[in-house]
Amino acid sequence: MANVDRALWQRIIQHVVASGGNIIRPWFTQLEPLSLEHGLLEIEAPSMHAQAYCQQHAVQLFTEAAQTSTGRLVSVCFLAAPGEASQIDDTGIAEVAPVPSYEVELHFADYTFDSFVTGPCNRLAHAACMAITESLGKTYNPLFLHGSVGLGKTHLVQATCHRVKQLNPAAKIFFLSCETFVNHFIQAVERGDLHEFRYRYRHADVIAIDDIQFLADHEQTQEEFFHTFNTLYQSQKQIIISSDHSPGEIPALEERLISRFNWGLVARIDRPCYETRVAIVHKKARLRGIELPDDVACFIAGTIDSNTRELEGAISKVTMLAQVCDRPMDLPLAREALGAEPVFTGREISIEDILSTVTTRFNVRLADLQSKKRSRSIAFPRQVCMFLARSLTRHSLEEIGGYFGGRDHTTVLHANRQIEALMERDPQFQVTIAKLTQELQSQQ
Repeated sequence: MANVDRALWQRIIQHVVASGGNIIRPWFTQLEPLSLEHGLLEIEAPSMHAQAYCQQHAVQLFTEAAQTSTGRLVSVCFLAAPGEASQIDDTGIAEVAPVPSYEVELHFADYTFDSFVTGPCNRLAHAACMAITESLGKTYNPLFLHGSVGLGKTHLVQATCHRVKQLNPAAKIFFLSCETFVNHFIQAVERGDLHEFRYRYRHADVIAIDDIQFLADHEQTQEEFFHTFNTLYQSQKQIIISSDHSPGEIPALEERLISRFNWGLVARIDRPCYETRVAIVHKKARLRGIELPDDVACFIAGTIDSNTRELEGAISKVTMLAQVCDRPMDLPLAREALGAEPVFTGREISIEDILSTVTTRFNVRLADLQSKKRSRSIAFPRQVCMFLARSLTRHSLEEIGGYFGGRDHTTVLHANRQIEALMERDPQFQVTIAKLTQELQSQQ
């Protein structure tokens, strides 16, 4: 059996980091090359779950990396470390096979309030989750959290369930995905034990359903969930729901369910601002026992502006490259890991630059943009300024609002959504924003 040269393994890993994207997981640093013989590269995964994930998602990635690095036709297979088994889902979502009792355990101790980073984007949702743990079924019932993928909805829901369990160990808690609820219902119908299904779910103290949007197009399951919801609500049992969309935006969902979802508190989670992203990067790294230099954390936060999940993926890439190549975790390594272009060292775009460009383009006065005037001729260019400031600067929502007559962060978020919606509807306006952006960037 031929051992794998460490320099070759480093080249393979560098290729994987460069092209792996969302496939990369934190535990990739634990992958070990076992042998390269007769055109077959054997790689040991740290657990059975990791092996299954790699076989399903990463074979092509590692095959291309091995062939590029060796210049030969090489195939790849993954083996599990002897005696290892894993019950942990790398995505952080408690996906377990349906069991007769229907009860879902909370396996993820890291998904707690202590490990959650709050900011303007999620402060309301976080405060609401904290509040309901002290007063189940009375404060906000139901609590409906919505926002795009990877923004922390599942984290908050699980953190709430963990806190409830700490405060009341006897509480009967069901945390499960909507897909699991649908599957349980279908199995109950097939087995003819709907009575048991209803008894278990309708006698819970807390029921938390993740990704409720998957209830769409399941008419019978919607009917069953409607009656389960009513029973729990009337018994003052806590209902927590998460979704990628607000209740009214979920397609093919019955009006009576939309109405009930709006009974309590509907809290939106937005994309994190730059400061929040930096805090997230530092906290996620510390949870893995990694102390990232400030410049690396700032670089990651400045490069990835979409969601928390992608920030974690970026940390994994940087960590993996540093460990495998035995290099210090510095800015050049981070740039290499994330495939970033060389950073331009000129002056950063300021809000003053944006104000000057927009006032010229729309022929408005600076004083009007910073005033309380709400006429369309003033409010629209003001929204454009806020959108550009959020896109091109590192200022927080509060700081941006402060430049425009002391407006709060919700006004800035509203402006951002309005401009994004208009850009989607109007290609000509999208061109206008692109030209403004190009003009601002060319000034630097």
